[in-house]
Amino acid sequence: MRTVSANELRKMFIEFFQGKGHSIIKSASLLPENDPTVLFTTAGMHPLVPYLLGEKHPSGTRLANVQKCVRTGDIDEVGDNRHLTFFEMLGNWSLGDYWKKEAIEWSFEFLTSKLGMDAKRIFVTCFEGDGDAPRDEESIKIWQSVFLKAGANNEIGKRIFLYPKAKNWWGPAGQTGPCGPDTEMFYDTVGDRDIHKHKVTWEGQCHPNCDCGRYVEVGNDVFMQYFKNAELWERQRLRD
Repeated sequence: MRTVSANELRKMFIEFFQGKGHSIIKSASLLPENDPTVLFTTAGMHPLVPYLLGEKHPSGTRLANVQKCVRTGDIDEVGDNRHLTFFEMLGNWSLGDYWKKEAIEWSFEFLTSKLGMDAKRIFVTCFEGDGDAPRDEESIKIWQSVFLKAGANNEIGKRIFLYPKAKNWWGPAGQTGPCGPDTEMFYDTVGDRDIHKHKVTWEGQCHPNCDCGRYVEVGNDVFMQYFKNAELWERQRLRD
C-alpha cells in the first residue's frame, strides 16, 4: 500500500464514485442551516438529512462529496493516531437507490483495489442488536461473502466483530430523527508478521475498537433504516 497525499485521496475517491454513477456535490457550510440539533456540521450525514428523509435532491439519487466537519464530542481523544477535531469526510450517498450490498462491496473495492489495502488486514464491525432493533444480519452476510471472495477469514469474532449502539449506530443528533446501524472498516496497522515488534502486548485482547491504536478506522457505511420518535426517546430516557 503506497502513501498518498490528501489531494490524491480526494481525487481518487471522487473519480471512483463518479465511475459508479454518482454526482459530485460541494461541501456544505460548517455552520448548519436550519438544524438546531448541532452547533457545527459534525458528519457528512447532517446536511443531507432532508434528502435521506425523502426530499428530492437536484443532483439525483447517487451523490458523493468531501464534507468539512468539526467534531467536539470526542475532543478528549484528540492527539492519538485516530482522532481529529477538524477533518474532511469522504462520502457517497444513496437516496432511495442502492442499499447495503452495493455500499459494502464498493467500500471494500475502493480500499483494496484503489488504495491497495491488504484484504487480510481489513476487519469490520456490525451492529449486534438490542431491544430496539435486531442484529444487522444483512451486513454480516454481505461481509462474509466479500471476505470469502477475497480469500480472507470471514468468521464472526475473528474478522467481523459485533458491537452495541455505542459503537455501531448512527443518530439522530437530536432527540428524534433518522437513525440506523452502521458497519465500520478498520485496518490492522501491525499485522501478524510485525506483532512481535510492536510495543504493545496484545495477549489476545485486542479488537477493532480497542484503544491501543493497532486498528484504525478507514471507512463507515451508515444505513438509516429507522426513525427515532419522541415516544422511543422518552422510553430510552427513562430507562437510562
